[in-house]
Amino acid sequence: MMESQPLQDPTSEAHGAAADAAGSGAPPAVVPGKEFTKTCKGLVVVLLGGYALLHFVPASLDYLTIVPAKTIPFVWTVFTAGYIEQVLPGAIGSSLGLLFCGKDIEPVWGRKEFLKFIILINSICGVLAFCIAVALYYVTGKESFLVTPLSGFHGALAGFLVALKQLLPHLELPMCFFWKIKAKWMPFFVMCFSTIMAFIVPDSINFLPTLLSGMYVSWLYLRYFQRNPLTGLKGDASDDFSFPSLFPDAMRPVTDPVANVFHRMLCASSKPSELSLPVIDPTKASRRRERGERVLEERMAADHAADTEAPAHSAED
Repeated sequence: MMESQPLQDPTSEAHGAAADAAGSGAPPAVVPGKEFTKTCKGLVVVLLGGYALLHFVPASLDYLTIVPAKTIPFVWTVFTAGYIEQVLPGAIGSSLGLLFCGKDIEPVWGRKEFLKFIILINSICGVLAFCIAVALYYVTGKESFLVTPLSGFHGALAGFLVALKQLLPHLELPMCFFWKIKAKWMPFFVMCFSTIMAFIVPDSINFLPTLLSGMYVSWLYLRYFQRNPLTGLKGDASDDFSFPSLFPDAMRPVTDPVANVFHRMLCASSKPSELSLPVIDPTKASRRRERGERVLEERMAADHAADTEAPAHSAED
């Protein structure tokens, strides 16, 4: 697998690569990064600092994390909760995930787009986490959904997995010492693993809504609203980035019918370019093409005749 040179300025390098690709007429090559970026290191300080603040000032939990019963007066918590880890393993895991995913994503997107993605995904995940917790309370009647603090960077981490699927689908990510999985299957694996763990470990169900919503919101944003670094066009995702493509090939006969229904319901209206194209009869299109070819041939013949006659006139003079 190809590797890039050590990164000194991720933003300038990404723009330089894009400029070189534009000059050559080819899409920019996306390769894995080798060094942790300054932006990711700064965000790691934020994550570890948030954990330290909760550890030394426990009363700050109500003012920085989402407690659904108190969110109405403390509305800002839906924006700050994404950067607060309540336990040390969560802080360490989020920091490592940010460093290793960010070194591959930020050099391609640039620092500004990378930060915008994190802020947007964390904010939307905070709002959805609050709404889902309130809905679960009304459905189940359990007050624990209203008083359990919700926070963590796992929504953005789920979005990073979807981004790696788009940028480096064949990149092998280590799962343990002897097993690696390609980036294009990582979102599906995490989705299934988190769902299963929610039934085995009941406390982990608090992380599931944020994880799944972060994954889905990231997929929508990357496919329809962000500029594709491979083509330079906004909302121009690759063909292998559709909603049904989130599932492995072996499961496609079972998952495609359901996935296609959701894709048409939620995403078909987001592609106006396909809806605005007129329907043309193939026969008429063929005739128009033939007429265009004949006109082009006649013009080329006339130009050739004019070019041959010009030297003859000059010789006579």
